[in-house]
Amino acid sequence: MKYTYIRYCTLFVMLLLLSGCLYPNGELSKNQVPNETQLETVQNAVTQYQESSNGLLPIKTKDNDTPIFEKYLIDFTALKERNLITEIPGNAYENGGVYQYTLINPEENPEVKLIDLRITEEIRRINVKLDQYRNKHIYPPFGEEIANGLFHIDHEALGFDDPLYIKSPYSAENLPIIMDTNGTLYVDYRIDLNNALDEYEHNYSEGDDIRYLLAENTPFAPAYSLPYTLQDGEPIFMKE
Repeated sequence: MKYTYIRYCTLFVMLLLLSGCLYPNGELSKNQVPNETQLETVQNAVTQYQESSNGLLPIKTKDNDTPIFEKYLIDFTALKERNLITEIPGNAYENGGVYQYTLINPEENPEVKLIDLRITEEIRRINVKLDQYRNKHIYPPFGEEIANGLFHIDHEALGFDDPLYIKSPYSAENLPIIMDTNGTLYVDYRIDLNNALDEYEHNYSEGDDIRYLLAENTPFAPAYSLPYTLQDGEPIFMKE
């Protein structure tokens, strides 16, 4: 009888420990998906901050040459100091999540969007290999040229078995990672832009930056992207 009691107590303790271990994983999965309620909460907080600050925005200071979709990252500390939010969203990088909250159209109509940091991590991983390669070679490992001054990457030269892609936050398609003549890495969003041109109503024309078609119709900003425009109804890289 005593043995049975001890065995059940041990089993109970094990179940408690297991449930404690599983709970963080459940929370982690919540932190890996966009949440409309959290986006709306942050949007409302940003609007209130701007209205009470003579148009100033709660953003972190970035260099002027920071790409447009990574430039206006939201400063949650500023929002909390004014009690405009009670807690940082669980899916935000600052709270252990996989997204950075950023703003698009900051001067006209600031909108809160997300940057998927799994893209950032993949870019970082490739850059490590690229830096190692460039320490030994004069030129980056250019692959096939896909547009003027833009190239696929010779993945084998960097020690990768497969071509370099990231999973799109828009469509779950594999989007190629490409490189310019300086060895700077970008994500090629033409697959998603093609889909967006068919799916969303728009009045974009040749010469317009059509990346905003993705940013304004989804929760995500097209991070690590080059400008695109239209030619014969198809997305092309915008010439500088």
